[in-house]
Amino acid sequence: MTDPMNTLIRFILNALAVMAAAYIVPGISVRNFWAALIAALVIGLANALVRPVLLLLTLPITIVTLGLFTLVINALMFWLAAVLVSGFTVVGFWAAFWGAIVFWLVSWFTNAVFIKES
Repeated sequence: MTDPMNTLIRFILNALAVMAAAYIVPGISVRNFWAALIAALVIGLANALVRPVLLLLTLPITIVTLGLFTLVINALMFWLAAVLVSGFTVVGFWAAFWGAIVFWLVSWFTNAVFIKES
């Protein structure tokens, strides 16, 4: 069973990752921390619900590109969150691409450092 505090910490760290992406990547902006929290929630939901379907539909091209097309799918999920969340904007595909990479790196690092699995 997942600890609710662990889930809350992951959620806040992902919001910080959205803010880091906005700080690092030109073309991404976040109005405030609340917009980042909502964006983190939408990214999480998109990755849980939409991403598996896209991965299945694009499996042949993902195999041909040796998995690199997954980066495009991640960028599309990041961009989708920007379309759905007011106060979180992403201008262009490349901003979404690099923003998704920064989001992933910051999320990976913070989860590795701060989250202890039980």
